[in-house]
Amino acid sequence: MEKSRSNICQIQAPTYGSLITILSIDGGGIRGIIPAIILSFLESELQKLDGEDARIANYFDVIAGTSTGGLITSMLTTPNEDNRPLFSAKDVKCFYLENSPKIFPQPCGLLAKATKIFKAFWGPIYDGKYLHSLLKDRLGSTRLHETLTNVVIPTFDIKKLHPIIFSSFEVIIASSKDALLSDICIGTSAAPTYLPAHHFQTASPRGTIREFDLIDGGVAANNPALVAIGEVTKEVIKGNPDFLAHKPFDYRKYLLISIGTGSAKVEEKYTAKSASKWGILGWLFSSWSTPLVDVFLQSSADMVDIHISVFFQTLRSECNYLRIEDDTLSGTVSSVDVSTKENLADLVKVGEQLLKKPVSRVNLETGVFEPVGNGEGSNEEALKRFAKILSEERRLREMRSPHVKSPS
Repeated sequence: MEKSRSNICQIQAPTYGSLITILSIDGGGIRGIIPAIILSFLESELQKLDGEDARIANYFDVIAGTSTGGLITSMLTTPNEDNRPLFSAKDVKCFYLENSPKIFPQPCGLLAKATKIFKAFWGPIYDGKYLHSLLKDRLGSTRLHETLTNVVIPTFDIKKLHPIIFSSFEVIIASSKDALLSDICIGTSAAPTYLPAHHFQTASPRGTIREFDLIDGGVAANNPALVAIGEVTKEVIKGNPDFLAHKPFDYRKYLLISIGTGSAKVEEKYTAKSASKWGILGWLFSSWSTPLVDVFLQSSADMVDIHISVFFQTLRSECNYLRIEDDTLSGTVSSVDVSTKENLADLVKVGEQLLKKPVSRVNLETGVFEPVGNGEGSNEEALKRFAKILSEERRLREMRSPHVKSPS
């Protein structure tokens, strides 16, 4: 993490602080607008504390993202020509509003849904050409090792039937993973039935060629928070000097903000009665949706939240873990690809309303995500508290670090 950065972009190693800070962003297609709005609010609070140059990447040791979350992760951590983040958090929201209709062009007329399903019989609903061109243009030649802080982006190799985790921690060890961020983002967002799988190659300094055949990382870890914790834990065990002050599995030292992209649990559009009659087509297409995709994405995200909640609650440090998610979506707003002007506007409202909702946590007895009700207030108030902690942690590291002089 001792990369050459200007002071405002520099995040000192956790060794010089008291916490390990992690940001995690779920997958969810155009619903990436929701975490973009949440992060825009957090960044604005950090700017109130530390000045308008403050950016999300300045405060987190690791930023993890799957699928659309991987895109957001890359945008927040890719350096521009001044070695500062290419995108601010509010820029990410504008990115989605401007480009979603071109990434997911919508058929017009009464037969729109039927046309979409018909296309899925013969190949991906969308060809991905605009998305691929856009990412290659915006992210350019930036590679994994060049991000402004550590990133973790899960994908899945369909050829090897094995998860591939692109982690900047592993770049030195496995240089064959030092891929272009654009290729990683195209791979992690290649959702089955929606976008085509992505093939690319990398070459190690020794000339060894490695091939990747990737699909959406959501099939392995739609909520990448646990993957991020695992990557940090491995570094602690290996004795990475960035983490010398910390012990393996001491989750009391972790500060984790995990942001979901919403789900439609209240809608209850599937039942055992109907599912018991499904064959291949039924699992792929039912109620104008894709049950199989919905099931593995949602189960993956929820299981991670449950596991992490157990860790933090067991150690009585649950206030160090903030999960922001809205599981009350319904109808079109719960889709991953309906990019109409009306739906995009509705998603913005969902993100803004989510800030006002009370802090919620999974009930370990029932597995239900429910309001905490112990004075933690709204998500907005919680983010303000976390912003102060992040700012104080950064100042502590700068004060203790022998590598940085405070600006005059």
